[in-house]
Amino acid sequence: MSDREPQFLDIGEPGTPGSRRIAYLNDPSPSPGGTGLFWLAGYKSDMASTKATELAAFARERGYAYTRFDYSGHGLSSGRFEDGTIGAWLEEAETVFRHVSKGPQIIIGSSMGGHIALLLLRRLMREAPDDAKRIAAVVLIAPAWDMTEELMWKQFPPQARRDLIENGVYLEPSEYGEPYAITKLLIEEGRQHLFAAKPFDPGRPVVILQGGEDKAVPIAHARKLLEFLTGDWAKMIEIPDGEHRLSRPEDLALLFATIDELAESTSA
Repeated sequence: MSDREPQFLDIGEPGTPGSRRIAYLNDPSPSPGGTGLFWLAGYKSDMASTKATELAAFARERGYAYTRFDYSGHGLSSGRFEDGTIGAWLEEAETVFRHVSKGPQIIIGSSMGGHIALLLLRRLMREAPDDAKRIAAVVLIAPAWDMTEELMWKQFPPQARRDLIENGVYLEPSEYGEPYAITKLLIEEGRQHLFAAKPFDPGRPVVILQGGEDKAVPIAHARKLLEFLTGDWAKMIEIPDGEHRLSRPEDLALLFATIDELAESTSA
C-alpha cells in the first residue's frame, strides 16, 4: 500500500455509538504549497485498490501531495460495512479533507466516490467556504451520483425491495466477488443526500471520465450530470470500450493526463 504505516483519525468519542477510527495515508508534496490530490474510493473499495495505488505512484513521480483514506467498514478503518451510510462516509470524507489535506486540492472520486465528491463540494460550499475554496477541480470516474436511489432502489426487482423492507438487507450479486449487502438503512439514509437532478453550480472545473461499456454506472446516468451541473464547468470524456473500473493502462494514462491538465489550468 505504502512505504509508511497508515495513520488514524477518530470521529466521535471513542467507545460511544457512532464513533469510528478512520485509516488514512497522507503523502506530502516535495514542493509545499503545490496542488494535492484527494482520493475518494468507490462502494466496497479502499485505499489499496489498483487506481488508488497507481495514483500514489503518479503523485509521487509528479510531485503532488496525495491523501487517501478508508471509509468506515472498509479496508483498515473500524466499523461494519453493513452499518455504513452515505451520511457517515460523507462526514468521514469531510473530516479527512479538512484536517489532513493542505492547500489546493483536486478531488478524484470513483463510482460512489464521485457521489461523495459532489456531496463534499456542495456541503463545503454551504458550510465551510474557506475549505471549499481549496477545491481547485474535481475528477469523477464513472460517477454514481444519487446511487442509493437511482442505481439501487429504482433498479431493484420487486423481490429485492421486499427483502429490504421485510429483512432490512438485500444481497446483491456482484461481478467483483461476494454479494454486496445493501441495507434498508443505506437506502433510507441516502435519501437525505440526493441531488435529484436539481441545478448545482460546482464553481470549478469538473471532468467526468466514463466508460461506454459500464454496466454498474450506465453512460446515460453519467451524461445526466451534464444536464444539472450548471455554470459551464463540467465536461465528459467518454471511453467507448471502457468498463466500470477504468483501471487499464490506457484508462490510467487518461486519468493522469486529465489531472495534469487541471493542475496546470487551475494554478495559472
